[in-house]
Amino acid sequence: MTNQVHIFDTTLRDGEQVPGCKLNTAQKVEIALQLECLGVDIIEAGFPVSSPGDFQAVDAVCRAVSAPVVCGLSRAVKQDIKVAAEALAAAKRPRIHTGIGTSDSHIQYKLCSNRAEVLERAVAAVKYAKTFVEDVEFYAEDAGRTDKEYLARVLEAVIKAGATVLNLPDTTGYCLPEQYGAKIKYLRENVTGIDRAVLSTHCHNDLGLATANSIAGVQNGARQIECTINGIGERAGNTSLEEVVMILRQHAELALETNIHTPYIYGTSQLVRERMGMPVQPNKAIVGANAFAHSSGIHQDGVIKRRDTYEIIDPLEVGVDHSKIVLTARSGRAAIAYRSKKLGHNLTKNELDLVYTQFLSVADRMKEVDDQALLQIIVQQTERVAQTA
Repeated sequence: MTNQVHIFDTTLRDGEQVPGCKLNTAQKVEIALQLECLGVDIIEAGFPVSSPGDFQAVDAVCRAVSAPVVCGLSRAVKQDIKVAAEALAAAKRPRIHTGIGTSDSHIQYKLCSNRAEVLERAVAAVKYAKTFVEDVEFYAEDAGRTDKEYLARVLEAVIKAGATVLNLPDTTGYCLPEQYGAKIKYLRENVTGIDRAVLSTHCHNDLGLATANSIAGVQNGARQIECTINGIGERAGNTSLEEVVMILRQHAELALETNIHTPYIYGTSQLVRERMGMPVQPNKAIVGANAFAHSSGIHQDGVIKRRDTYEIIDPLEVGVDHSKIVLTARSGRAAIAYRSKKLGHNLTKNELDLVYTQFLSVADRMKEVDDQALLQIIVQQTERVAQTA
């Protein structure tokens, strides 16, 4: 089995489904070009049948990028598939992504159908999509809660119909990592013809497990991860691209690789948050404002002595220019000496003691002591030392 994991970015489709995050065509193209620079393998550009604007955006993305596969979403409905094919006509590497709900909940309550009819619709959708493009991805919506034996039957049938990628969404974010991983493993071992298709993860974050479930998926044989920049998406969001990519990069023992150019991660994150008007929480892994910031004196001392004492990722790896030593009431002498030196003041022990004492008095009144405030303290206390010398 290959050790290459394909990164399927759905920021422009699933990510844009967040209320208030509507992008116009120009913005979608701008983000798509950035995703191409980032090195994503597949860009899901939209759901063409949903609106004329989405159709236009998918067409524009197809014309703008050349390296990634461009994917259009559809339901297992002929008109959806036909419109997706039309929107993808200009793509250098087109893919139609079609599918249907396979859990008993979806079959009974959403589709008002039965298992036999759903299997028949799945096969028909793939066969029809195959008349337009060679690359057809099938999604088994709510695969996380789908009976594994029935899911295996559906996948076996759509592989015979020509599906090249099999998407197994944990649509509601319900699964535990060991459950999701075990389902992928079961399918790899029990679906005839599985080697003719790529298994894909598509995990939602309702219980905060999207990243963990995606990693469990690739550990058990999936070779495509569907994700979004900053983890944006329906409800609590999707698997975060930056998280899964850096996990695979950091854990060499997994022996799994991606094509992502990681120094572009932070810039891509900034572009998406600005264009979508979707702030990123400060403590967000990899791209949050505090991801490489240190305010505790113990941590600051450790990082100053050796960065990887408290940082397992070099900030430069993801496009962040430096770690931040944030001066607060919890900071110690090592941090004050370090920041003072950066500001051009190599303090003596006596000067540092005086500066630190005054710093603590100021820090108790402020959330953070910035460079200007620290400089004022340094000037005051060094002058005091000079006067008593």
